[in-house]
Amino acid sequence: MSATPRAARPRPLILLLLTVLTAALATACTSGGDHPRVVVTTNILGDVTREIVGEEAEVTVLMRPGADPHSFGLSAVQAAELERADLVVFNGLGLEENVLRHVDAARESGVTTFGVGEAVDPMTFRAPGDGGPGDEAGQPDPHFWTDPDRVRKAAGLIAGQVIENVGGVDAAAIRANAARYDRELAELTTWMETSFARIPEDRRALVTNHHVFGYLADRFGFRVIGAVVPSGTTLASPSSSDLRSLTEAMREAGVRTVFADSSRPARLAEVLRTELGDGVRVIALHSESLTAEDGDAATYLHMMRTNTTAMTDGLTATAP
Repeated sequence: MSATPRAARPRPLILLLLTVLTAALATACTSGGDHPRVVVTTNILGDVTREIVGEEAEVTVLMRPGADPHSFGLSAVQAAELERADLVVFNGLGLEENVLRHVDAARESGVTTFGVGEAVDPMTFRAPGDGGPGDEAGQPDPHFWTDPDRVRKAAGLIAGQVIENVGGVDAAAIRANAARYDRELAELTTWMETSFARIPEDRRALVTNHHVFGYLADRFGFRVIGAVVPSGTTLASPSSSDLRSLTEAMREAGVRTVFADSSRPARLAEVLRTELGDGVRVIALHSESLTAEDGDAATYLHMMRTNTTAMTDGLTATAP
């Protein structure tokens, strides 16, 4: 009996894998270009867009959970996805500092892009002495999502963009999704108003890692005392004079609670404990990024409820 030559022996597992891969590639080539695609830069806008789009199109979100929108970048594959999209939804107003050039490139190649921030009546950073970052006074503030009413407007505008620019979607389904989500956002606003009503007027003062809650403060009646990083971006750094000015403002206002953005280390806020003593509380908020699905800010609605609870509890608690 002669043995089967080694090179001629069948390799069923390899053959099976090759068959599966060939079928998958064939499916991608024949159907991938037909399925409508929406690409979204930040995960907060990604969640809002998915609520609007539902099953009508594929929604790709570029920013991973827990990332910082000011500093996250794209791989070559992600950059290519922008230019293959039917619609690109981005925040704008300078938020996605490392991504906006890719959005511009996609627009120049003929892709429809929608900058949400510019369309929702953006506020400007306030001048020095009013709790705003000096170098950015008069510049648009990109953090509009801390005001749920502006997110309601954004959701409606995104729905219109999808209906107008993404072929193959069911306009009636998009409108139904938008109407349902609008009701949920309206309920969120009412719930936040009720929750914040528990905070005494003299405690409605915010100190944060960087200037991110201007819209929330304006909508719900808070005073922004200042920020550890006196800027609208987490990429800036505080100087010793910045910290001195902030601690003096905190002493004058009687503020002992600092809210630190969870997408950045809290070490900057911890510096205030050295200046003001151990009585300073540092409370983490999810202000610029959603968490993974198993986190406590997996959706925009969940994030806002989590933050509202943390802010209300932090500002009503008895000082340690």
